[in-house]
Amino acid sequence: MSTSAPRPQATEPPELRVQEVTVRFAGLTALDDVSFTVSPGSVHALIGPNGAGKSTCFNVLSGLCRPASGTVRLGDAELTRLAPHRIAALGVARTFQNIVTTEGTVADNLMLGRHVHSRAGFAASALRLPRAVREQREHLAKAREIAELTGLERHFDTPVALLSYGDRKRVEFARALCLEPSVLLLDEPVAGMNAAERARTAETVRDVRAELGLSVVLVEHDMGLVMRLADEVTVLDFGRRIAHGTPDEVRGDPEVLRAYLGTETPQEDVA
Repeated sequence: MSTSAPRPQATEPPELRVQEVTVRFAGLTALDDVSFTVSPGSVHALIGPNGAGKSTCFNVLSGLCRPASGTVRLGDAELTRLAPHRIAALGVARTFQNIVTTEGTVADNLMLGRHVHSRAGFAASALRLPRAVREQREHLAKAREIAELTGLERHFDTPVALLSYGDRKRVEFARALCLEPSVLLLDEPVAGMNAAERARTAETVRDVRAELGLSVVLVEHDMGLVMRLADEVTVLDFGRRIAHGTPDEVRGDPEVLRAYLGTETPQEDVA
């Protein structure tokens, strides 16, 4: 992990506001009038049972799904109707629940995350014009910084296919960070990991938040991790928001207990 002092952003990230978002698929309501706000620099968890609408919500935030109604705003910019690449350029990066690729080296994958910031153009890069070569070096240096921050520095030139499952998930995380987002969407970042890998990933999320000062929106089934990392939690069930608050407030909410367990079980059983 990086041992350098944190480098706070010159300005805090913009507020992310989801307002009255509804999504329907062939008559099925996947999200029903959902609203929540991600405060600048916070970790905001989105939780709920399977089928609650969490992935659909992430698809709306990242531009993969357009809602029937409602809006998503990042600061003064409305994201609701924008294509995914335009949302990424405005500062929203996303990881996926399943590993997207095992092709190439760690460096290759992290450099893919730098495409939003490329200015030289294809022709200049192909001809290796001085400005393109200089830009390539700058992007590679940034990728190395992110690799160090996420604990991948010793694997920088290693083929992703040779890494452990946990480190492959870490590559996906690092690639999203290479976009230099103000909001990072983490879709089940510890799914399939063992206990040691989960703890290491939680530490990395904390380090990244402190070092880069960005906001994190987290979808995760590991309630222990959610309760340790999140500042605020929004709970979905059957596409509706049923609870919102701090981890302690949500953990004891009767509606949350019913959604997860079908009964009002004492709160310590949920964590």
